[in-house]
Amino acid sequence: MAGETVLVVGGAGYIGSHTCLDLANKGFQPVVYDNFSNGHREFVKWGPAEEGDIRDRARLDEVLAKHKPAAILHFAALIEVGESVKDPVSFYENNVIGTLTLLSAAQAAGVKAFVFSSTCATYGLPQSVPLDESHQQVPINPYGRTKYIVEQALADYDQYKGLRSVVLRYFNAAGADFEGRIGEWHTPETHAIPLAIEAALGRRQGFKVFGSDYDTRDGTCVRDYIHVLDLADAHVRAVEYLLDGGESVALNLGTGTGTTVKELLGTIETVSKRPFPVEYVGRREGDSTTLVANNDKARDILGWSPQYDLSRIIESAWNWHAKSNQH
Repeated sequence: MAGETVLVVGGAGYIGSHTCLDLANKGFQPVVYDNFSNGHREFVKWGPAEEGDIRDRARLDEVLAKHKPAAILHFAALIEVGESVKDPVSFYENNVIGTLTLLSAAQAAGVKAFVFSSTCATYGLPQSVPLDESHQQVPINPYGRTKYIVEQALADYDQYKGLRSVVLRYFNAAGADFEGRIGEWHTPETHAIPLAIEAALGRRQGFKVFGSDYDTRDGTCVRDYIHVLDLADAHVRAVEYLLDGGESVALNLGTGTGTTVKELLGTIETVSKRPFPVEYVGRREGDSTTLVANNDKARDILGWSPQYDLSRIIESAWNWHAKSNQH
């Protein structure tokens, strides 16, 4: 498989760029396809870039004919839950119509291996924790629904068209490349770790915690934070699994360890050695009390296990944000 070309759609974004780094380290040739609406040209460091939108079938056909990839990794999605509630149309146009256009182009080009960046948001409100892949899927916002629709389409493409896929349902992606070459950079930033680090760096007023009366060990929500390099490793393993003839499957990607918001903030303060103001406010609509992955299936099928704990996640994120001028 070494030397095989992999088209990384959305490869200039946060998780896509770290996956390009891992692909290159493992002997693959990543080719980035991105419209750069949220991705960063500066993050394309490990292979060529092709500019284009996933809704542009002619451009997709051109790029697929030029590079003849053995597999496609698909990261190009709108991801902000709050924005999906305000503007569901954009999410359906990009995440659903765009993905179906990409799948048609992949089929026409004879690509047989497709790895899809999905989310634990497809599960909706957890009925049991930790969540495994058999948990019912009842998403509670347009973002989660668009991802779930694509998962259902992929099951049909597998059954009726022979396109094998691995669906990867992420929990909370976090951290950065340890050498500080790439990291988390969203505009606007909505994720807890970068927001808290920016507060510790004095780049914002402080950090707001939404809800302190949840039924958890300290009253704050519990989340499963997974290092972006562990996510990248799982994606490359998924490509190898499909190229080796693996069957279509959906897998959770998380550590299996829950961290409360208070514990997260404590770890950031310990790593940074910089206390910062924290304000406790009311609950935010749609937030689940606890989201933690059961990752047994990914371990069994891909031989994957996360390597980095919360301290290492925060160290790498702190290193990236402290050094970076892009914020």
